[in-house]
Amino acid sequence: MHIDSELYQRVLGEELRKLRRRRGWTRKELNQHLQSDISLQTLATYELGTRQCSVVRLVELCLAMDELPQDLLARVHRRVFADEPGKVRLDLAHIVADHRPELLPLRRWAEDRLRQPGSPREVQLDKAAVERMAELCGLTAPELLALLQDLAPPGGLDPGGGDPPTGLRP
Repeated sequence: MHIDSELYQRVLGEELRKLRRRRGWTRKELNQHLQSDISLQTLATYELGTRQCSVVRLVELCLAMDELPQDLLARVHRRVFADEPGKVRLDLAHIVADHRPELLPLRRWAEDRLRQPGSPREVQLDKAAVERMAELCGLTAPELLALLQDLAPPGGLDPGGGDPPTGLRP
């Protein structure tokens, strides 16, 4: 199994941010509950997924927020490796960056989703959602999926069985 370290780190950061926000804490308030001294900038880079967190630091963060580290890692693992079969994972930032005219309705939808506070950068679409998106773009679902193959994170797609094409995550 291939590990996409950038994706894993980003998802881990999103889960840490969700935990902190669920408690209603700012980064400064979280920092006050930690045993060691961590700069607010370092906390921000953990949450953004741009800095790797040591195992000991991760355990410290989890314990400060009353979360078992294994539960946090299980959520990250499910998001990165075990999405529901038959669903397509899309990286919204990649869709926004693409300027093919036939994807304009999808691009507008992705831009709107990314503007929502706390919205994840990646989303999963089921078959019905893919068909609706394709209809909005004036395409068939297979045509839309073919266009999206090179826009999503590496990993593949399984829209109903068979070998996944590269580009969309299963």
